Amino acid sequence: MTTLRVRWLGRVRYSEALDLQHAIRDARTGDYLLLLEHPHVYTLGVRTKLEHLLPGVGASGADVVRADRGGDVTYHGPGQLVGYPVLDVSMGPGAVPAYVHTIEQLVIDTLADLGLADTGRLDGYPGVWVDPFGAAPRKICAIGVRVDRGRSMHGFALNVDPDLAMFENIVPCGIPDKAVTSLAVEGVSASMRDVVEALCSRAVSALSFGPSERHVEFQAAAWRTPSIQVRPLDRRLEAAGVDPAGGIAFHSRKPAYLRAPVTLGPEVLALRSLMRGLNLVTVCEEAGCPNLSECWADGTATFMINGERCTRACGFCLVDTSHPLPLAPDEAEHVSDAVVRLGLAHAVVTAVARDDLADGGAAAFAATVRAIRRRSPATAVELLIPDCKGDADALGEIFASRPDVLNHNVETVLRLQRAVRPSASYARSLTVLARAKAAGLVTKSGLILGMGETLPEIHATLSDLRAVGVNIVTIGQYLRPSAAHLPVQRWWRPDEFEEIGEAGRAMGFLHVEASPLTRSSYHARQAASGARGIALAVSQ
Repeated sequence: MTTLRVRWLGRVRYSEALDLQHAIRDARTGDYLLLLEHPHVYTLGVRTKLEHLLPGVGASGADVVRADRGGDVTYHGPGQLVGYPVLDVSMGPGAVPAYVHTIEQLVIDTLADLGLADTGRLDGYPGVWVDPFGAAPRKICAIGVRVDRGRSMHGFALNVDPDLAMFENIVPCGIPDKAVTSLAVEGVSASMRDVVEALCSRAVSALSFGPSERHVEFQAAAWRTPSIQVRPLDRRLEAAGVDPAGGIAFHSRKPAYLRAPVTLGPEVLALRSLMRGLNLVTVCEEAGCPNLSECWADGTATFMINGERCTRACGFCLVDTSHPLPLAPDEAEHVSDAVVRLGLAHAVVTAVARDDLADGGAAAFAATVRAIRRRSPATAVELLIPDCKGDADALGEIFASRPDVLNHNVETVLRLQRAVRPSASYARSLTVLARAKAAGLVTKSGLILGMGETLPEIHATLSDLRAVGVNIVTIGQYLRPSAAHLPVQRWWRPDEFEEIGEAGRAMGFLHVEASPLTRSSYHARQAASGARGIALAVSQ
């Protein structure tokens, strides 16, 4: 049995979705159907005629992006369901037209299920049309695909209820004499959720291209709900299907396996004194890491740059979220000084999110790597980075510094992302990792469990991380830092962590660190060394 992994990702920038498709296509770890909306964007296919961009494009506020699909210019935006099947297509004579026909039929059948039966194909014009044999056929779904080495990309854009005025700024798909329509205009009252669910029920049979039976693994971002008079955190939890009043009481005693011993021996005190003397911050202290004593006694610490105040308020994190201070100009040199004094073979550098900075703090990461390389060239450098708002140039500056490991945590499963990380997104995190992998870096990510996820969701998330080429993964138990933070829904047992770790290793991760007290930087040196050793052995 083969698996079709269907993901409703919510709203995703076009450039991020494109890079995500490329990563999944190239990894070839399985078949995906990515479902999402885009912010306002005009995309130019390889056959776009620039005269088909009308004067209104410049004033529309929409991005204009070149795409590596066929066809002419089209529009994507809120209220339009975009589907990107990234899967193996059996090649042969007529394979690509047959595949396009399959995508069209999937949409036609879905529309019929929703109550719009008079749809079909129009000779000479790809896509799905309303009243195709009437006097005024209207396009409701654009189709644009690419099949490369038997692997598909791009797909369809179905108008549920977008702003159709945006199509007036272009000649849609290069067709000047035919109208564009939507489900709403055609009198079908269906929410985006209705359409996604209807399409998913059809996808399992429609996108089967071999003798094997298909199984659908569907994961969805939480659907947005109307504002109600509760605190935002509780509203996000309810939207994700988690009872804000449920979970384990904050003052409940933790299981014995979660009570890490705290010892302040001479090594720990000496490291703390060094950090204070250099005016440095460690995430070990700021995030209340349970492994602080163990790691510090081993002469290992995770440096936190760009200050100690974060511009985001993730529901699990203890780091200060007050107004950030200006960057310290000598911070990179102080980190490198600490690395030298500690004699570190493996240095981990992370940072708070700095959405107040144009580059999201990227320049400081690059400067810190350069400073460590200059003063301690034998030290391996691992970066644990925020998403830098998905800015490709900012991320590129970090990647160009060539850290030995590039870590970015997805933190939780797709359904819980909006509740746990309201200023981030699952798709963006996958894209950051995909771009790092494309830059030739060893990539790493992590999950914290206990916030309401299920075992199938954990396995699905691990599958997604492998699909974008992640090499190393860490999985640990969430510990609620205060009563104001997300409640703990359950304690995952050590044997369950071991089983999850085994599942990850079976998926092909080069290293999986999974235990109740595992954190992103726990055993980071061993994980990186092990991953590099396995990769070298495989290459030989």
